[in-house]
Amino acid sequence: MSDARDQERDEGEALAAEYVLGTLELAERQRAEALIRSDAGFAARVARWEQHFAPLNDAYPEVPAPDLLPVIEARLFGLPAPRRRFAFLRFLGGAGAAAALALAVFMAVEPRPAAPALTATLSATAEPLTFAASYDAATEELTVTHTAGPNPGADSSYELWVIVGTGAPASLGLIDAQTVTRSLPALTPGATLAVSREPLGGSPDGAPTEVLVSGVVTSS
Repeated sequence: MSDARDQERDEGEALAAEYVLGTLELAERQRAEALIRSDAGFAARVARWEQHFAPLNDAYPEVPAPDLLPVIEARLFGLPAPRRRFAFLRFLGGAGAAAALALAVFMAVEPRPAAPALTATLSATAEPLTFAASYDAATEELTVTHTAGPNPGADSSYELWVIVGTGAPASLGLIDAQTVTRSLPALTPGATLAVSREPLGGSPDGAPTEVLVSGVVTSS
């Protein structure tokens, strides 16, 4: 189970990184764009890779578009088009070779700083309810503790949500204990966590019914 989860996490990281680099085939890029809209964890991975590669934008000028003539001829006349074993090799062609080589060195030798602690306090001015959240980047687990305020009551439930950028709220499940832990890949500062009051058992339509408290994730 752990190996399968690690493999799925690695594949998600690779897809997000290649999407940011622009090395995906059309079908894979469309799949990544669909995941960004529907999967808050994958959208957070993409945001993290965009931040990671941002220093490269100023280091290299734009390069000419790749020569697409062989591909066009192959489609028109049935000529065999050269295929690449790995998608990353496309980035090594033509004028992009120097930039790609520098990127490989950058990724290989740049020391990775320790991930900062991510925390959030979920509260509201007119609401006695509060929750404390902390995120462990090493295990990709979010822990949320009910620190003050009443329980939801016999006919309702508290539900936890995450909002990344302008994306729709994504449910992280019910808060059915004093402290709950949820798996959440690549949570980044700036994301919003929220708790809503829902009918017993959770949101009936996949969206928050009554948001009670919220907080922005920050690094410390």
